[in-house]
Amino acid sequence: MGILKTLKLVQKEDGQTASIFESLFPSFLNVEYSWPSEFVDKYWSAYCGLREKLIPNEQKRRGVNGKIFEYIICALLIREKILPIFLNARVAFVPNINFDILLYSEDSGPISLSIKTSFRERYKQADLEAMALKNVHRISKCFLITLSDADANSVSGKILKGETFGLDDVIVANSKKFDKFIGELKSLKLNLSPRVLVIDSNQIVTKESIDSLI
Repeated sequence: MGILKTLKLVQKEDGQTASIFESLFPSFLNVEYSWPSEFVDKYWSAYCGLREKLIPNEQKRRGVNGKIFEYIICALLIREKILPIFLNARVAFVPNINFDILLYSEDSGPISLSIKTSFRERYKQADLEAMALKNVHRISKCFLITLSDADANSVSGKILKGETFGLDDVIVANSKKFDKFIGELKSLKLNLSPRVLVIDSNQIVTKESIDSLI
């Protein structure tokens, strides 16, 4: 059994994709690299060299690309000891959204990493998800991680012009900017998210308390 499956990071429907990821190297825990961007490059290059043989159907291959990229980022975070991480995660009071990867910082709350190999207009979905998260957690941070320089440059320009509303930054995963970003994540104090008490009061009337008076 591969490490991702051992850690229970693989959903049933993604079993084949996880097996492809695990086949790229004997163990992502032993892959040598000097910079986080190099780790991403090694894994993505290994996958690209085999994907047409492993996944002959082009349409299916497009779907697998994104999940492989997500596993690469997840594996890197584990290697860099940026933990705990939450995959395919939901946030209380943010309905109908499954975030690709979430971290929880004691200073800023949730940190969302939206993982997309490329996106063109699909960045709008990540921006809407970021808006929904910030509507509940005002100082949360939301980042879009990609492999497309062109898409990153385009959306970075939109962020600077104020044409997006939730995204804090777009980062290319095989760039020096990504290395700096990973260093910044490592400096944060990350923890499990707190349990949310929806209603809190020290003056509570319950059916049981009324029954005790009768």
